[in-house]
Amino acid sequence: MTSNVFKLSQPSFDGKFSVERALKNRRSVRHFSDAIISFQELSQLLWACNGLSEANYRTAPSAGATYPLHCYAVVGSVENLEKGVYQYIVEHHGLKRTLPYDLRSALCRAALYQTFIQQAPVVIVLTAVFKRTTGHYGQRGNRYVHMEAGHAGQNISLQAVALGLGCVMVGAFNDAMVNEVLSLDKGEEPLYIIPVGRPK
Repeated sequence: MTSNVFKLSQPSFDGKFSVERALKNRRSVRHFSDAIISFQELSQLLWACNGLSEANYRTAPSAGATYPLHCYAVVGSVENLEKGVYQYIVEHHGLKRTLPYDLRSALCRAALYQTFIQQAPVVIVLTAVFKRTTGHYGQRGNRYVHMEAGHAGQNISLQAVALGLGCVMVGAFNDAMVNEVLSLDKGEEPLYIIPVGRPK
């Protein structure tokens, strides 16, 4: 592991909340309390999104195992974690800090001033490098990437419910502004903004 990547907490594989109950209780939540998110909860959410489930398998399927998705946590109020932007490093179940600022307000502006984005203690952003998949499948790979983002987003949504948290899937944003806010690499495109917190 590189020195600038630190481990997250070990995820739980045996929660007490059933998948069926999570599906029944899932709602879009746009009002969050001031309560912080625990480090363990953030760890569980990121693992559910697209983490390793066994050997080289992940929690979300990927066409041809091309894995185009990147996952970022824009942190405002997470227990024992400084504010900033962190990239989830799947192979190590760890975080790499990419920016040392609380950018929730900037992300809110980029998302057409949807204020619940800056109110949530953490905002998960899914991005994709389409070329990883289109290089293998051609233009049809674009469809596969969007499907994969949907798989990962649903994983986050259901895991949030199981943890007693709430979230909402945001697709209305200015792509160029999100790219600038997060300093994304060339060829990396934002697909989802997912604010997460305790329902108010």
